[in-house]
Amino acid sequence: MTNERSDSPTLHSSSPRSPGGGDHLLFLAEALRTFHDTGALAPSGAELVNALVVPATSRPNRPISVLEVGAGTGVVTRRLVQVLLPGDRLHVVEANPRFAERLRADPVLAAHPAGLELRLSACRVEELADSADSSGGRYDAIVSGLPFTNFEPGQVRRLLDLYLRLLVPGGELTYFAYLGTTAARTLASGPRRGARHREVVRLLRRFEATYGLGERTVWRNLPPARAYLLRAPGGRAAWDATSRTEPRAELREDTPARGPLPAGGRRERSCGDRAASGERRATGNR
Repeated sequence: MTNERSDSPTLHSSSPRSPGGGDHLLFLAEALRTFHDTGALAPSGAELVNALVVPATSRPNRPISVLEVGAGTGVVTRRLVQVLLPGDRLHVVEANPRFAERLRADPVLAAHPAGLELRLSACRVEELADSADSSGGRYDAIVSGLPFTNFEPGQVRRLLDLYLRLLVPGGELTYFAYLGTTAARTLASGPRRGARHREVVRLLRRFEATYGLGERTVWRNLPPARAYLLRAPGGRAAWDATSRTEPRAELREDTPARGPLPAGGRRERSCGDRAASGERRATGNR
């Protein structure tokens, strides 16, 4: 990952390729090149995408601001562009320069509906912190595609703290995890990486116990995944207190928890005409 940051005012469609046409090949190539940051071998399937965009489809009756972190080749981004409304704001952050370039050339994003403000940042999400603090820019919803279990626990904690800072009071966050990866990581990478993986999972379970609203298991995804929906209460006090206490029992990564996550999009919009705005992150969903 690089700390380079690039901003471009408009997304341009340079070819009439269909969305997703070459995305799987690009995604696979980047996964093989930088799996630590990519975290998957293929983009998310439609059911997982619908679970992740729930904060944008079950929404207040006013314009909202959405941050997508780790957009990859844009499978979630294109869905967000469909469900968001004129007056809404979508800020897409992608650290991988090849993915960011693909997003800039995406015809669906280039033709996003008039009245929807679309900004692409080619940077790590951590680089947004200072500008958000100084400008007061915060988000009603964050959709995160970062592969948390590929990271060190300290980095995951910092990212979760940052998400809480970037959300408005009552703002909602979604992210996902693949099922069964703890055992697979231990078998493939050895006990040390397996222990790190389990520590990250425990950290995420504490975060979900504090802020979780629901979750949804998506079996028809490759591999099967679980999407989580959480809500920021307006402060970090509960999370700070919880993080100092170990849970009574370790939950397995694929253990069901609270109620189901709603399944899909309440509002769909076809893409309109007009342009977008542009910038880069740690990489993830796709």
